[in-house]
Amino acid sequence: MIYNPHKTTSFVVREFLLKVNKTQAALTIGIPKENSRFEKRLALTPEAVALLVDDGHKVILESGAGLPINYSDNYYSESGAHIVDSKAEVFEAALILKISPPTLQEVRMMRPRATVFSFLQQPLFSSTILEAMLAKRINALAYDLIYDDSGTSPFSTAISEIEGASAITLAAELMSNANGGKGILLGGVPGVTPTEVVIIGADVAGTIAARAAMGLGALVKVFDNDIGKLRLMKQNLGRSLFTSTLQPNVMRNTFRSADLLIGAMEYINKPHRDRISEDLIRELKQEAIVIDLRLAQGGCFETTMEACIPGTPTLYRMHGVLHFCEMSISSRVARTASIALSNVFSSLFMKMANSGGVIGLAQRDRDFSSGFYMFSGKMVNAYVGNLFNLPVNDIGLFLPGY
Repeated sequence: MIYNPHKTTSFVVREFLLKVNKTQAALTIGIPKENSRFEKRLALTPEAVALLVDDGHKVILESGAGLPINYSDNYYSESGAHIVDSKAEVFEAALILKISPPTLQEVRMMRPRATVFSFLQQPLFSSTILEAMLAKRINALAYDLIYDDSGTSPFSTAISEIEGASAITLAAELMSNANGGKGILLGGVPGVTPTEVVIIGADVAGTIAARAAMGLGALVKVFDNDIGKLRLMKQNLGRSLFTSTLQPNVMRNTFRSADLLIGAMEYINKPHRDRISEDLIRELKQEAIVIDLRLAQGGCFETTMEACIPGTPTLYRMHGVLHFCEMSISSRVARTASIALSNVFSSLFMKMANSGGVIGLAQRDRDFSSGFYMFSGKMVNAYVGNLFNLPVNDIGLFLPGY
């Protein structure tokens, strides 16, 4: 009992002040190094690892995995992670956290019925990899497909915010003389015509990019076929923002004076795809810049489709226009992106553990279960299934009480 000298009649049972451990399922989480030449992000920071370990979970980290985001093995070890030199040891975990989709070699190292999280990154998938996952009856979830109560993907939102802001800072570098650009300032100063920025897509990345460009004084024009999104963007960013649907004639006239073109359309779980044609890219003036933020989803432009193939140059000229194409521009600020992802993961894993694990949470939470594109070796997402012509099943058939 605890005695309060100011209120002699008040007593508190000590056990009520102790931390209540609500964890119902301890998770063993494996985090391997990423194989992609441009992928530097990591799913968990040492701070997030410490929270998970303190809650009774086990984290196995491949040595050197944190170096691209400037976190040493020692930092992770002090946070409670088990550091291993062998990638195979990491893939012995029942739950694997990655950023890029698993490679064929990684799938072969997975235990049967393991669970793997990653982004979709469509160009890095193949029918061979998916067939190997099907044979091992893997449970596979994509961050892009996991939604919250508001109907949005918290992972995609976090990364899109970073990509939208990064696109403008990157464009400012590419426009300068130091990087072979035209030597113009992204924005505007008194007496000088402001830079014209055209954004295709009024989702989160497009909104953040528009706000950043307008803050620098640029003239910004946004195109999207969703009138509701255009209306909301105009309400949030002001009347000076030009908005239009994807009308070819309007776009052609707009492109002729654009200095920067940003592709930010969202294609995940969408029934159709709007891609900007090569003919419209030809309308851009010489030395204009194109930045495609959606290579992981197949690309926004006809002139960036080949850049989706791993190993192709990230910076090239076509029709006199400079194209910048990376699978994920947020990997250029990998530490910031990793912290943002960790913030989402921390709450998700607490919720997962308190629900009895991955399957338990999937049975209770349809927004979370929507993240599965493969469940026990069955394709359960129409978007992914259609990309690779695989038959699709309803995940509700495999989740009792769904």
